[in-house]
Amino acid sequence: MRQPTIRDVAERAGVSKSLVSLVLRGSDQVRPEKRDAVLRAAQELGYRPNAAARSLSEQRTRTVGVLLNDLRNPWFVDLLDGLNSLLHANGLHMLLADARLNRRTGQDPADPLLDLRVDGLVVVGTLPDPAALGAVAERIPVVLAGSREPAPPGVDVVAGDDERGARLAAEHLIGLGHRRIAHIAGYGVVGELRRGSFEATMLRHGLAERAVVEPSDMTEEGGYRTTVRLLSGPERPTAVFAVNDMAAIGVLSAAEELGLRVPRDLSVVGYDNTSIARLRHVWLTTVDNTSHEVGRRAARCLLERFEGPGGAGRIQLATPTLEIRGSTAPAP
Repeated sequence: MRQPTIRDVAERAGVSKSLVSLVLRGSDQVRPEKRDAVLRAAQELGYRPNAAARSLSEQRTRTVGVLLNDLRNPWFVDLLDGLNSLLHANGLHMLLADARLNRRTGQDPADPLLDLRVDGLVVVGTLPDPAALGAVAERIPVVLAGSREPAPPGVDVVAGDDERGARLAAEHLIGLGHRRIAHIAGYGVVGELRRGSFEATMLRHGLAERAVVEPSDMTEEGGYRTTVRLLSGPERPTAVFAVNDMAAIGVLSAAEELGLRVPRDLSVVGYDNTSIARLRHVWLTTVDNTSHEVGRRAARCLLERFEGPGGAGRIQLATPTLEIRGSTAPAP
């Protein structure tokens, strides 16, 4: 059976092909009664626009490349959901690429997406060399989401307020009477901001000498190994603030293995409020880094760049909150 064409829609609605095109592009230059007639005709005929032909005529693919640095971190799932919901509402489709895999195969991480002629690029998470995106940003709009690395000119940054979030976590534990508090730190600017804010909060409360900071790779295994070292020492902390929920899960595993009960013997705070933290048998106190909102804001920045390209890059920080659950309690 022959697929209906734009000519068929025009004939059924009694209008010109150019007016049908205007309606299908969402133009506001069409009278309501004409728009209704075209949409009704398209529905009756079962007409679907030819995406390839439309891309050629508009010189756009209506796709957005999303370069994700770490597919293992569930925090990015919520961010992608917020990003995609607004992109989809504006007729754009998301193409996902794994930056880590592309680097291992010797490719520039963004190359596969650029080869597909995406209209814009959203980089999610921390990249080793964000400055390399400068050349990309000269060709298409680029937004960094969930990262605090220095951005090239003209690139927008959307992330959570890491300093505020870490302060909320530290002050919660201090308010529960904990004095020996350890922080399992991360890497990159995000890791540095969370660590710096934790240390500043401990100093402000006169607890700088009781604070312990241990580096990690921000994975569950890294959190586990670091916690085993911390809990095996002579000055065992009564609370641990992990740089993210993945590391915090490692903390919980290490505590259980060493015979400590959470939160009676050890309080644990994570960061990101991922779906893992909300599991009933985990029920982790954590900082909600508003991942869905970060994704929506990143999409909004990209849409604004499409409308008005150029100009200096902007930084938008979403306000985090603390989700208090069952992994924290007064100090023993």
